[in-house]
Amino acid sequence: MQTTKSVEELQVWTHELRDYFGVSHVFYHTATLKGEQVGAFTYSLEWVRRYIERDYRSIDPVVLGAMRRFHPMDWKACDWSSPAARKFMREALEAGVGNQGWAVPIWGPNGEFALFSLNDKCDDETWEAFTRQNAKNALLVSHLVHQQVMRIVHNELDPPSAELSPREREALAQLSVGLSRANVADSLNISENTLRAYIDSARHKLGAANVTHAVALALAKGIIVPTGTLPKY
Repeated sequence: MQTTKSVEELQVWTHELRDYFGVSHVFYHTATLKGEQVGAFTYSLEWVRRYIERDYRSIDPVVLGAMRRFHPMDWKACDWSSPAARKFMREALEAGVGNQGWAVPIWGPNGEFALFSLNDKCDDETWEAFTRQNAKNALLVSHLVHQQVMRIVHNELDPPSAELSPREREALAQLSVGLSRANVADSLNISENTLRAYIDSARHKLGAANVTHAVALALAKGIIVPTGTLPKY
């Protein structure tokens, strides 16, 4: 994660983090940062667009609760009593957001505020056991993500590279020999959703119209070879 050079690459990493923690969603958002908003998430784009367009940040009990705290919190500790908050939660659940959440408020030295959340669908007992086991790792990861975002936003990194990452190259190499997405995901020990994120990122970097085009371009450029193995550099 600390080798990423753009928010787009961090977006792919949220999928890796989701697989690592074994939850439904991972979300990072800078609520206040020089007027900018930076987000990296595994939620659907439709839900994120609706959230922004309807300014749900102004009524989201998780955001409002986190802005009054300095320590991680369970979503259940937030105030969901208002009709607007309950309506918001119903819409979120319909959009695929889980009923459980763990949020880490992140306060920067210059007044910036960001939020990192893990989200899942499970019962209270299962979630309580999960948070006991993973709270420290979630806290560590949240600050690593925020640190990297700050470095990216303040141009403290080299310019983003158009080269494919090792994961992206591995994914296209295995797809090039006819393996299914399920088989490639198993081989790389990631979920199919995370694999899709890597494929989409590779396709964007290559300027490809679809996955087949991306594989063809990668083969033509020598990024991968027809045997499915990666060329040596």
